[in-house]
Amino acid sequence: MPRWTAALALVLLPLVGCGGSDSDPETGANASPSESVGFDQELHDELMAMFRRDQAGRTGGVDNEGDEARTERLKEIIADYGWPTIDLVGKKGADAAWVIAQHSDFEPEFQAEALKLIRAAAEDDQASWGNVAYLEDRVAVAQGAEQTYGTQIGCVKGKAKLATPLVDPDGVDELRAEAGLDPLDAYLAELDKICAHET
Repeated sequence: MPRWTAALALVLLPLVGCGGSDSDPETGANASPSESVGFDQELHDELMAMFRRDQAGRTGGVDNEGDEARTERLKEIIADYGWPTIDLVGKKGADAAWVIAQHSDFEPEFQAEALKLIRAAAEDDQASWGNVAYLEDRVAVAQGAEQTYGTQIGCVKGKAKLATPLVDPDGVDELRAEAGLDPLDAYLAELDKICAHET
């Protein structure tokens, strides 16, 4: 049986839609006071702490919280604020919310709802299109459907393999570029290095 990778965020979070040179290195929020109105430092810090626990649990560290508790808290945050946007929690905080949704595989209906919310946020430049791509593929793979961007990968005999086939193999690199992602061959080559250690 192939072992499908569930921890891609470990590799990709720092690479997807990072803030530019005018952004705060910790929050990813724009340093301009006029554009940082509405930024919630406390919520940003909470999401980042949740993200750190998520990643610790996936790298052999301590995670006394678990995916289920993080998902429940993210639902509460969404009920209170809507999707955590870049303006609200900074780029890194928004990425952290995405990681929590990405790892909510035990609640596929919530993941599908989160996908709608993050897509709407991306349309307002308030979320990363790369994050949308990953969650869209995650939802599709959970349903046994073809994936659009080829982001969901498994390790099979030490090599990276698509978890499900592509909707449009010929156009995948164009779609990935539109989402700010590297070409599929480069992505698979990078993940081959990870899979080589999992044999």
